[in-house]
Amino acid sequence: MNTSWIYLLLAITFEVSGTVSMKLSDGFSRTGPSVAMGLCYLISLSFLTLALKRIELGMAYAIWSGLGTAMVALVGVYWFEEHLTPGKLISITLIIAGVAGLHLSTPSS
Repeated sequence: MNTSWIYLLLAITFEVSGTVSMKLSDGFSRTGPSVAMGLCYLISLSFLTLALKRIELGMAYAIWSGLGTAMVALVGVYWFEEHLTPGKLISITLIIAGVAGLHLSTPSS
């Protein structure tokens, strides 16, 4: 795994952390989570920028947004006790399958 893919995984991790911090900020009424949200998004976009040096834009963005969406949905279920309906589970599975399909259909560089 080259460093670009590590950067992309870090970008996804910080994007998810930023989104969770957004929820915890309670509409910017809590300072700590609000500051964490801004920092996480800044770090996420920085790592995404580094990943784009060697990963195609469409591929990187699809993986970043797709896996981020799936991970945030799972965090919502396990941390915030949101309901996991069959439709949500199928949708998350399809997102992950789509990301895997994109990755597998792209020639390695």
